[in-house]
Amino acid sequence: MIKGKEAYLKKLTANMYIPSQEVGTNLDGSTPPSVFIGSWNYPKVYAGPMIAPVHGDTIIMDRPESWIPEKKTQEEIIRYRLNLIRGKRSVRVTNLQDRYIDKLRDISLSACSIESEAQFSHSPKGMSFSDEHTPFGPSAPLDRLEICSSRWDTNLEKVYYDDDLLAGNAVVDLHQKGMPFSCIQKAFSMGTMGIGKRRRLVPTRWSITACDSILANRLLQKVREYDLIDCCQVREFSSLNNYYAVLLLPTLWQYEWMEAFLRILGNEELIFSDYEKNTGKKGYSRVGGCYYSCKMAVLEALAREKKQAGAIIMREAYSGYVPLGVFNVRENVRNAMQETALPFEDMKSALWYICGKLRLPLKKFIQQSDLLKEQLKSRQTTLSSFS
Repeated sequence: MIKGKEAYLKKLTANMYIPSQEVGTNLDGSTPPSVFIGSWNYPKVYAGPMIAPVHGDTIIMDRPESWIPEKKTQEEIIRYRLNLIRGKRSVRVTNLQDRYIDKLRDISLSACSIESEAQFSHSPKGMSFSDEHTPFGPSAPLDRLEICSSRWDTNLEKVYYDDDLLAGNAVVDLHQKGMPFSCIQKAFSMGTMGIGKRRRLVPTRWSITACDSILANRLLQKVREYDLIDCCQVREFSSLNNYYAVLLLPTLWQYEWMEAFLRILGNEELIFSDYEKNTGKKGYSRVGGCYYSCKMAVLEALAREKKQAGAIIMREAYSGYVPLGVFNVRENVRNAMQETALPFEDMKSALWYICGKLRLPLKKFIQQSDLLKEQLKSRQTTLSSFS
C-alpha cells in the first residue's frame, strides 16, 4: 500500500521516460519567457531560464491558461514542456543586484519571447515531472547566458518600480487587471514585488502556492459579503484524462477537495482529500498545492457571480494521466466554473447526478471525506443511500 499522495506521485513518475530535446553545451533559441527557481538548499538555490532550441514566438510553451481553451492534448503539452531546456546557477535569494539575476528579471517581466544564448558546463540531461509545477526538459549548470533586449509588460513594470506596494496587493492588482496567473507567479518568484528591502527570490513551487493563496484569501473576503446561492448546483468539466465535479451548496463558505487516482499504475483506487470549515484552515494542506489552486478557481468564479456557497470538489484521474502541475487543477476547475450551473432541489439529487458521472462508487468518496460526510449527516442522509 502506497502511503500518502506525494509518495504515490513519486512512484508514478519514477520510471516515466519520454524522449526530450537533445542539445549540446551551446544553445541558441528563445525563452517563452520562462524562469525556474528550485527550492533545494534554500536560501541558496538554483535559478535560471528555460529556453527552447527554436526561434521566434514560444509563449505557448509556458502559458498554461491557453492550453485547455485551445484544446491542446496532453501529448502536445508534454512536447512543449520537454522542449524547454533549463539552465541553472546557484544564487542567494537575497542577492537581487547580481547581473545574472538582472537577466532573469528581464525575462520574468518581458511582454514577449526573448532570443537567448546559453552555454552549459555539460550537455543538459534528464527531465522533470511534478504535481506542483509544469514539466520541463533536460537541465545543466550555466556557464554563460546572453539575452536580447526585451520590452517589459507595462503592468509588471509598474509593480516592479513601486517598492512601497505590498506583494499581496501587487498580486491582487495584477489579477484584477486580467494578467495571466503564470505571468504573475513568475514575476513574484523573481522578487519583483513587495517592499524594497524585503524582496527576495521565491522558489517556483512555493510561489505558485503563495499566489494561489493570496488570491483565494482576498477573494474570500468579498465572497463572504454576498448572498448564498438559492439551491444546490453542479458544475463539471473533463480534460487531460481527468473529470471534475464541483458541488456547490447554499451554505456559508466551506470547502473540501477530493481527488481519486484510478488504475494508473495498476489496479489501485486511491483517494486523497482535505477540507476547511467557515473559520478557515491552519497549516499547509496535506494534499499539496492543488488544494489552493482549486480553492482560488472556485472563489474567483463566486466573486465574479457575486454569490456565496459551500464547495465540495471531486476529481478523478484515469489511466494515461501524467502529473502536469497544479495548473491542471486550477484551469480545469476554472473551466468547470464557467459551465452552465445545473440546479438541483437538494444535495441528495445533486450527488445522484454526480454518481452517474463518476467511475468510482460515490460511497468511496463519502467514506474518505470529512465535510461531505458531515453535510450528509446534517441532512439525515445515510451512506447506504449511495450504495
